[in-house]
Amino acid sequence: MIDADTISEIIGKYDVENIHLAVIGSHSALEIMDGAKDEGMKTVCICQKGRELPYLRFKRLVDEIILVDKFSDLLFKENQEKLREISSIVVPHRAFTAYVGYDSIENELKLPILGNRSLFRAEERGADRNQYYLLERAQINHPKIYKKYSDIEGLAIVKIQESKRKLERAFFIVSSAQDYVEKSQDKIKEKMITREDLDSSVIEQFVVGTYFNFNFFSSPLTPETEFLGIERRLQTNLNDLNGLPARDQLEFETEVRHIEIGHTPASIRESMLQKVFELGDKFTNAVRKEYPPGLIGPFSLQSIVTPDLEIVVYDVSLRVPGNPIMATTSPYTKYSYGQTFGIGRRIAMEVKKAITSNKLSAIAT
Repeated sequence: MIDADTISEIIGKYDVENIHLAVIGSHSALEIMDGAKDEGMKTVCICQKGRELPYLRFKRLVDEIILVDKFSDLLFKENQEKLREISSIVVPHRAFTAYVGYDSIENELKLPILGNRSLFRAEERGADRNQYYLLERAQINHPKIYKKYSDIEGLAIVKIQESKRKLERAFFIVSSAQDYVEKSQDKIKEKMITREDLDSSVIEQFVVGTYFNFNFFSSPLTPETEFLGIERRLQTNLNDLNGLPARDQLEFETEVRHIEIGHTPASIRESMLQKVFELGDKFTNAVRKEYPPGLIGPFSLQSIVTPDLEIVVYDVSLRVPGNPIMATTSPYTKYSYGQTFGIGRRIAMEVKKAITSNKLSAIAT
């Protein structure tokens, strides 16, 4: 693991008047850079050849582009040196952790990262001290986990990624052990999933309720965990199938997919906010004990609110969750700051505050 002294030494050589927020050109890069621009900060985008067009077209957002053959080329010595030369702080999102990889982030990337470098891996369900472990330490409800498919009782969801597109979900719902066997075999035959991935997949109880992604921000510079807002995910083809009348759904023989393709805003009834704030506080406190110095920056608790008004967390994002819709729709940042903004701007505000207070090493590891 690249240690704190190494990163502090790098930060010590930075021109704090010329800090750049650096992002991989995918996932939530636009919302991060948009927030940086709202706060008058500079940006640099690492773009993979063939995927750079949005970042060329949205000219206001991008001060500099580094073009690479593949995202993991960020690790090349010349690219890291270039980013250090322009005083870059990397802002992590899902594409960053997926394409660069946890081992490389922890041991090879000698650039300051906004966040806790040692924590990102805990997002993976197969990791030691993973998100389930953290939720249990925080005493937060999560769906029951079936250790064997033969234990399935009632509806369950099998959480597994596609065999070829590792960022995409191949989740499927089953109603029994026999249903699990039949559906998993079909998916292996279709080469949608692999046997190896199936053996390491997670089978969760399917919890019925309304879905909310609760987005928070944890800062070493302020005592409270901030609640920034809520959004919901649009999934293809699940959302459009749900819009069909039940009779048509039964006649329409197609595989239900859970591929996230967009976002929609949401709010929650005011009487639930007590539970939402407590949720963020409990999770932040648990992570601080398990992964010192704890959460730094944005995180999301993807949750279900049951008819009994209990919150069940089914997924955790330990980096920028990716929800650009919040920048113009969240009432909760307006309640706190008098203006509506999203995670990208909150990150830039944090970096500027750390620069002013000479505490960049507290937020970048």
